[in-house]
Amino acid sequence: MLVKELRLGVNVDHVATLRQARGTRYPDPVFAAALAESAGAHQITVHLREDRRHIQDRDLRILRQTVETLLNLEMAATEEMVEIACQVLPDRVTLVPERREERTTEGGLDVQGQLEHIRTITTRLRNAGITVSLFIGPDAEQVKAGVRAGAMAIELHTGDYCAARRADERERELGRLREEARRAAKLGLEVAAGHGLDVHNVGPVAEIPEVVELNIGHSLIGRAVLVGLDRAVKEMLAAMRLARSSLG
Repeated sequence: MLVKELRLGVNVDHVATLRQARGTRYPDPVFAAALAESAGAHQITVHLREDRRHIQDRDLRILRQTVETLLNLEMAATEEMVEIACQVLPDRVTLVPERREERTTEGGLDVQGQLEHIRTITTRLRNAGITVSLFIGPDAEQVKAGVRAGAMAIELHTGDYCAARRADERERELGRLREEARRAAKLGLEVAAGHGLDVHNVGPVAEIPEVVELNIGHSLIGRAVLVGLDRAVKEMLAAMRLARSSLG
């Protein structure tokens, strides 16, 4: 069954990036999360990185106590992060690739190449009552590996689509996203998408009927610096709903 309603997960990592740049107490991602929920966000997403470059352990603990919608923890598939997740118990964990030298997450998780490891971690998280999603590229083998790993959902990496400059490149990447969203849904996986989306390019992805959730951070926080987070979230929700309305 295709879902007409499209959820917005607001990633507040880069509120913490601003805070960490000066080592101050502000701006606080916890406060930002509350504002995003008030503006209509359906989920709050944070990425607790190994190097703690933005979100801190303190943020995650407080967010677990204060988020009123859903809390989605993006994290690497490591023992440290599994232990933290099992202690904090977010509603969802999204396993992502992570390299210290990258500015942001680059590409999707290679589930197929480390299937047994991902399956073990997925099992531990699910046994703790956490929904597990895998952040992967729009690739058939990775989608099928996600099922074998025991994931309940996937998040398709939209970075190549967002980075495309020519119309034919964008359409090719959209085609890949559409095809793998259909494949994942047929295999029983919930489908989310994210990375690089903004109000100008979100429409075609929001129109993919199998996609039920978008996780968006950098563009929203960048817009919020200029117009405020409330307005930025509402603008994104309006763009998503306009695109979704085309599904009838």
